[in-house]
Amino acid sequence: MMVPAALLLLGALASVAAPRLLARVDWPDREPVVALWVWQCVVAAVLLCCVLSMTLSASAAWVAVRGHVFGGAPAPVVDAYAPGAGAPWAAATAVALACGGAWTAAMLAREIVRARLRRRQSRSELLVRAPLLPGEEPGDDRLVVLEGERPDAWLLSGTTPQLVVTTAALRRLKGRQLDAVLAHEQGHARARHDWLLHCSAALANGFPQVPVFAAFRDEMHRLVELAADDVASRRFGRLTIALALVELNEDRGVFGPGPAPDAHVPQRVDRLLTPRDRLPAARRLRLTAAAALVPVVPVVVAFVPGLRALGR
Repeated sequence: MMVPAALLLLGALASVAAPRLLARVDWPDREPVVALWVWQCVVAAVLLCCVLSMTLSASAAWVAVRGHVFGGAPAPVVDAYAPGAGAPWAAATAVALACGGAWTAAMLAREIVRARLRRRQSRSELLVRAPLLPGEEPGDDRLVVLEGERPDAWLLSGTTPQLVVTTAALRRLKGRQLDAVLAHEQGHARARHDWLLHCSAALANGFPQVPVFAAFRDEMHRLVELAADDVASRRFGRLTIALALVELNEDRGVFGPGPAPDAHVPQRVDRLLTPRDRLPAARRLRLTAAAALVPVVPVVVAFVPGLRALGR
């Protein structure tokens, strides 16, 4: 039971330490895409610790599972994992982790179902507010204009994503600002940011007491917006997308002194208007490679006893 316990300890350490370490560095705002990758690798490592611990615990508790896990392995390798030691604790650990995995899958399924229901309801409301004209056929229009007093723009995700813009937003957005908003939303669609948000929400809602999952959800909501801002700014300039954000959110009170539900919008505008230099390409590459190695650590820990047994 030493290896499963070590994996659980490693996962717990990563879930507590990773959010604190990432909160202390200042480069995620400068490189949101790299930060998204780092967060995904950290969460993948924590989940991998749980999966490997569950597998090794189950193999220690039940002979049938052991035969599948160590099928064809030399006897010294099987002995290195001490399958007979702590069998009662091994069974309890395997069952608990399996229940956690099933709960995670249920939370993810619930999040996906809810998202589809919201999308279906939004499209139904869109047809009511912007019905097809007589003789008009449903098409793949990328832009839909709605009559509305409030300036707003949002993306309806799906197989054919559509940008919905109100007439109030059209009156406010000037020049290429509408094109910048469209590029921003297309950046979300191309990078499939909706899946990141679904997965992070499922983990955070399923395990609200786990620090890394709560931080993962919060950072995903923030970083995907920064990444989409960068996509739009590369095509239309930082000032254009910053002014578009101001025009769309000015009447919502987000720029006032009090707390607002979209408090991250002023931070995004400040970031666009006072940009900091990007990290050097070499450092971005090093961060990406180092993050990719994080999920490898649990695998190495799991394989160490077997590799030692083979080396004797």
